[in-house]
Amino acid sequence: MPRRPRVEYPGAIYHVMCRGNRQEPIFKSDADRRSLLKALGQTCERAGWIIHSYVLMLNHYHFLLETLRGTLVEGMKWFHTTYTVRFNLRHKLCGHLFQGRYKALIIDPDEPNYFRRVSDYIHLNPARAQLLDFDFNNPDLESYPWSSYPAFTGMVNQPVWLESRRVFKSHGLEPEAYRQFRFYMRKRTLEALNLDYALQEECESIRRGWYLGSADFKKRLLERVDGAIDGKKRESYSGPAARSHDEKSALKLLQKGLQSLETSLDEIRNRKTTDRQKQGLVWFIRNYTMVKSDWISARLKMGHRSNISRAIRVYEEGSDPIVKEIKEKMLQCKD
Repeated sequence: MPRRPRVEYPGAIYHVMCRGNRQEPIFKSDADRRSLLKALGQTCERAGWIIHSYVLMLNHYHFLLETLRGTLVEGMKWFHTTYTVRFNLRHKLCGHLFQGRYKALIIDPDEPNYFRRVSDYIHLNPARAQLLDFDFNNPDLESYPWSSYPAFTGMVNQPVWLESRRVFKSHGLEPEAYRQFRFYMRKRTLEALNLDYALQEECESIRRGWYLGSADFKKRLLERVDGAIDGKKRESYSGPAARSHDEKSALKLLQKGLQSLETSLDEIRNRKTTDRQKQGLVWFIRNYTMVKSDWISARLKMGHRSNISRAIRVYEEGSDPIVKEIKEKMLQCKD
């Protein structure tokens, strides 16, 4: 049976979930959880994502994410690969970490109730899994640190890639209405613990569907994929048009970087692959666009793709004063 195609377009909103390979843990320690959140933040920067809610469980995660540029597939590929490589290096392992295909439930953006339901579903995962520290009559959802909920109640700082305003709006609340949001979620937590039927029905619609929205929204989705949901073959939305967009973004960023370094593309191309400015441009483009390494290598004359990896390592470590200075220049011209 053919797989359903990924529906991608600027501004699309998804509930994304993926489990560990063979449902095994994807975290061995809190350092792993921090590593995944770092990779998530980097993906948001690179792919133009906004995270509206998240939770990290032992063998899976849930994200409520918005793709400003329609880059779900490329972003997820980079995110999974990056976290897996870092996890395997840390624990001296090899092979796949995540199961074959992540689930991406696409959500109707025009009806706030659908958005609210998914955000609630994500935040209530620790309660359903009985991972909270609480008196049964006074459940403490904030006691679980690995979700966006503590940031939404003002208990911890909110990372730049996490956006709470749309979640609050979907609940009919003003931004940073911490007290009201906490009161509402405490009520929902008790419903989850008491196996409330209505909440269970709500959860099932999220677990089993391929979209969440109105009949009109479903019709628009079906038109986008030209009947592919019924098993007909079609071209992926991550094809030539998406690649063209990525390359256009990369060219724009490259030009900014060259201007910042007061040099030209011809001059950079003729330098050694270990040249710090050349490596800086590689790091800059690779870190803030979705363009392929082969494109960077050809454009900057970097040779073997291992030179791309080497350049990125130099700039991620950032101990060299020259590297720090170039990196600062790159970041200043990013916007």
